[in-house]
Amino acid sequence: MHIQVILSSTRPNRVGERVAKWVTAEAKQRSQFEVELVDLADYNLPHFDEPESPRFNQHRTPNAIAKRWLAKVAEADGYVIVTPEYNHSIPASLKDALDYLDFQFVKKPVAIVSYGSVGGARAAEHLKGILIEVKAAVVPEAVPIVGARAQFDERGAYLGDPAVAGPPRALDAMLTELAWWTKALKAARNTTI
Repeated sequence: MHIQVILSSTRPNRVGERVAKWVTAEAKQRSQFEVELVDLADYNLPHFDEPESPRFNQHRTPNAIAKRWLAKVAEADGYVIVTPEYNHSIPASLKDALDYLDFQFVKKPVAIVSYGSVGGARAAEHLKGILIEVKAAVVPEAVPIVGARAQFDERGAYLGDPAVAGPPRALDAMLTELAWWTKALKAARNTTI
């Protein structure tokens, strides 16, 4: 199962890179996953500016950067979005990336790893509503992280005690659920009703 870990912050010195590296490394430990880190900073998507909703535009011609983004995310069977909380919501880079989607996330599972002052809880809550609208299946388990800069080094290594309840246990539970949802939905997408 091809899983993409999407790093949504594009800011310089972002702590999200540490978190995304950790998530990617942990997911790669699972034999059922083929894992790839996808960094929104590598796409430099312009603000969404198409005249119609991508899902309803039969004659859509997205810009070259958006085409590259759409082709990349179409490759995956499931996703983990790593998002910070900015002003009680998600970053504009992530919102634009999701607004460009037409059918790439449809009936595919998406898990959320959020970080910020309250573990990015408000960003995660907003993100769930957006994901439902793009017809993704939101994995119920999530990983909220408080104080991410102090919990992960620059290589993405977790600095805390993995035996204590916290991000490692939450990520393990989330990846287990993501595997189940990815397998079930992939089989269902390949079945005609």
